[in-house]
Amino acid sequence: MLENVAEFLTALTYHNDRDWFMAHKSEYMEAKAEFDSFVERLILAVASFDPTVGLPEAKDCCYRIYRDVRFSWDKSPYKTWMGAYICRGGRKSGYAGYYFHFQPVSEGLLLDGSMLAAGLYRPSSAMLGKIRRGIYSHGRAFHTAVMRADGFSLDPDRRLQRVPPGFPKDFRYSEYLKCRDYCLQKYFSAGSVSFDGITSAFASTCGFVKMLNSFLE
Repeated sequence: MLENVAEFLTALTYHNDRDWFMAHKSEYMEAKAEFDSFVERLILAVASFDPTVGLPEAKDCCYRIYRDVRFSWDKSPYKTWMGAYICRGGRKSGYAGYYFHFQPVSEGLLLDGSMLAAGLYRPSSAMLGKIRRGIYSHGRAFHTAVMRADGFSLDPDRRLQRVPPGFPKDFRYSEYLKCRDYCLQKYFSAGSVSFDGITSAFASTCGFVKMLNSFLE
């Protein structure tokens, strides 16, 4: 799966500088075209079980390969992964959706970080409030949606230590209220998952994504 993408990204990991990238620009363009084509198929597959995502174009879902290094200690100019966020209105819309992250193994330099995710990452304060109020009103249904996402788990990072103000501490599903990112995630080996496997995995998270978006309406 995504052989040209894997080959290019692996080489880029060892040669992450502008001179090398420009000398291999044609290989990047081939890899990008392969990834975009894959994402176009994935958009159609996701829309078949979650029509709320609509039919955004691949260019509105995929991330640029160029890194923003202004505030980073790592000045490497290029990302060593490709990713796409499929949701209503494209990746900048602010709606919950489905994320595919492809990062092949580069022996000796990094771990295999390929990932599937569903939900909402870094929501605004207003959105966070809507989601938490939705969970408080529909806690059992939210819990069921999380449990039905086969093989996924909620992102454990950035959670609050206490139940946020305005909610009772003895609420049965209070742990969900402590989240600041409402993302289900699942890691995998870049060479081990098929297109059908990705589609099936995303389908299991559909109820979770639809519920988040209903809270944001």
